[in-house]
Amino acid sequence: MSDSANPIVLGQPTVGEEELAAVAEVFRSGWLAGAGPTCRKFEERFATAVGTQHALATSNCGTALFLGLKVLGVQPGDEVIVGDYTFPATGHAVLQAGATPVFADIRPDIWSADPASIESLITPKTVGILAVDVFGQPGDFDEYRAIADKHGLWLFEDAACSAGATYKTRPAGSLADLAAFSFHGRKGITAGEGGALVSDREDLIAHARKLHTYGIEPAFSREGSDELPIPSFHELGYNFRMSDVQAAIMNVQLDRLPNLLSVRRSAAKQYHEGFASLDGVEVPVALPDREHPWQAYVLTIAPEISRDKVALRLRERGVGCNFGTYASHVQPIYGQKQQLPVSADAFKRHLAIPMHSNLTDDEVSRVIEAVTEVVTELS
Repeated sequence: MSDSANPIVLGQPTVGEEELAAVAEVFRSGWLAGAGPTCRKFEERFATAVGTQHALATSNCGTALFLGLKVLGVQPGDEVIVGDYTFPATGHAVLQAGATPVFADIRPDIWSADPASIESLITPKTVGILAVDVFGQPGDFDEYRAIADKHGLWLFEDAACSAGATYKTRPAGSLADLAAFSFHGRKGITAGEGGALVSDREDLIAHARKLHTYGIEPAFSREGSDELPIPSFHELGYNFRMSDVQAAIMNVQLDRLPNLLSVRRSAAKQYHEGFASLDGVEVPVALPDREHPWQAYVLTIAPEISRDKVALRLRERGVGCNFGTYASHVQPIYGQKQQLPVSADAFKRHLAIPMHSNLTDDEVSRVIEAVTEVVTELS
């Protein structure tokens, strides 16, 4: 089967007239800059959605991760244990904060950090655990918390892909001392770019709010003062704000979230059923005690079949696909000599196929047919 004239894209945002109307309202307000009233509205709504007391809208997830590490007090010489199977933004944030990422191997089924691997890596230099919700499904946070408490460490959730996910009925974002989200175009809800840092700890979010505006209170915080407020700079800060234009889009995306999740979960169910009897591929695992948001749908290709050949032949047929994500420890920037076999194997064998909230049943059927043909040919 080949239908390259009607390609099925790997990922695609769901946006429309509602987002345009929300942006037009911000244009009329005259406040387009960052950290304004529309951002504050989004922050309040997003904190409620993820089950935390506080949220801070940021320019992206990378800056949210970095701010979180800074307000947790990470210093040069510190070690932070990081789930290995993740886009390198996670490890980069640790380097940017001056610390050293130490990568933990992963569970072979859901690909989040293996608690036993985490515990084996703790040294006197370890200050915290940065656990990644791989493709949106939360890891073993009860076990992570027990390890963190036992050793006096903080726990930080990289929830980049996790809007709408749950772990034992608790929303992703509420599972650690801090959590960071992404609103990049491939994510479940998106403004093209953007991120958020969330926590129940007011002190951490208040400090992060100052740091994300050059080290001073944002201008909106100073509105309504009965005297001319002139802020003072006491520490080095950054410009990591989300614009009110993006926040307007995100408010609509929050309204859309239940339906967006429903479409993705329906597509995942169809994929599960369509690939159930196909030799040469394993479907992703969704554990029963957590809700998977299906930011991505990732197949594991049998070792005797070339994942890369599968990908190239699918693209020839007009089916978007790519590798899953990165085994961080093999990336040259980290200079690691760790051996993490489970993560390394996932990096070699994973294949992401189309998953977004605009997929039709016909497109899902076409993907299943194409994958089945290609894998059968290469077996």
